[in-house]
Amino acid sequence: MHSTATTMVQDDSIQSAARAGHPAAAPVAHSVWKTSILYTLVTAVLLGLVYPLVVDGLAHIFFSRQADGSLILRNGQVIGSELLAQSFTSDRYFHPRPSASNYSDSSDFAANSTTPPSGGSNLAQSNKALVTRIQGDIDKLSAANGGKPVPIDMVTQSGSGLDPDITPENAYFQAPRVAKARGLTEDAVRKLIADHTAGRQLGFLGEPRVNVLELNLALDGMGH
Repeated sequence: MHSTATTMVQDDSIQSAARAGHPAAAPVAHSVWKTSILYTLVTAVLLGLVYPLVVDGLAHIFFSRQADGSLILRNGQVIGSELLAQSFTSDRYFHPRPSASNYSDSSDFAANSTTPPSGGSNLAQSNKALVTRIQGDIDKLSAANGGKPVPIDMVTQSGSGLDPDITPENAYFQAPRVAKARGLTEDAVRKLIADHTAGRQLGFLGEPRVNVLELNLALDGMGH
């Protein structure tokens, strides 16, 4: 069908040229393979090499800190990232959300420069093990805090298992424990939480949040 259509177009071109009194031009043959290979090579170079290098270069020029991983330094040493949660279990620190990966041991992470394991439990809401685990955590936290309602992010995991942030409600729920363990007033701890609460992006995107690592570093900076 394609060959027939091509022949008809060529015949029409030859007849038109003859009627106009001009010699007919020889038909131009195009190689499909040649065009496909050239297109593949050009797009591979542009989209696989040039575009990533340009974007990476612009990111390092205008957003160098974010392009390097939003790293957090202390005394010149990288101790973490704003984008990755770390495990804190001491009563002296705020705890992150539960994680299916149980995070990565901080010292092992720093020593081996490996990325902490990421992922969820993949358990459905109807899964008995998930329901039992969440209800058990709620009962335990509520009993230890005078029956106060437990913020939902204290007992649920994020999809990545590495959410670096908690809700302000979660942080305020933990404030009495942290204040007692450090010998601080609860008002001082609550003020610290308020100072480290980030609002919605552009005023309407997302929810207010508290970065756990930054908040714990600020706690250590208080000298208690």
